[in-house]
Amino acid sequence: MPQDGAFGRVSFSALFKKMGASQDRADELALAAAVHLPAYGIMDTALRLAHFLAQVGHESGSFKYMEEIASGSAYEGNTSLGNTQPGDGKRFKGRGPIQITGRNNYRSFGRQIGIDIERYPDLAAYPAIGLHLACAFWGNRNLNGLADKDLLEDITRRINGGLNGLADRKSRLVALKGLIS
Repeated sequence: MPQDGAFGRVSFSALFKKMGASQDRADELALAAAVHLPAYGIMDTALRLAHFLAQVGHESGSFKYMEEIASGSAYEGNTSLGNTQPGDGKRFKGRGPIQITGRNNYRSFGRQIGIDIERYPDLAAYPAIGLHLACAFWGNRNLNGLADKDLLEDITRRINGGLNGLADRKSRLVALKGLIS
């Protein structure tokens, strides 16, 4: 895979735009992608990139939502997410293109990328920071290996905990395979 952020004649910016991002958001995501996707090995193969983009495209509603639409109250008191303080559900609701959720994930992935999103959770919704978090999440969950085996359902379970939105994720994956392979 080329390391310059372009695939044939498709730039990252054009790819994010084609997936539904506004031009400004596509440009911001493209800058972050050019740095972070190679660092996490996501650009090493077209199949890895297609899986990654299909998943984050679904989770973010085609890059329109860098913050979960719901209030986050459903996560209140969810100790498996580390939400132990009053207000944690709303404070640590899903953000970024992969929708990092819960105090534990904010702490862990914030430390991994060197940004204190536990203290400043709204930063996770900034597209460039959110994309870096998504890459860290992807790497931490060893999703490149599953992408190499083309295991969409297994990847979806590791991201979402179930198979929510599987048809959309599959549709996105098929389209992306055609665009970047």
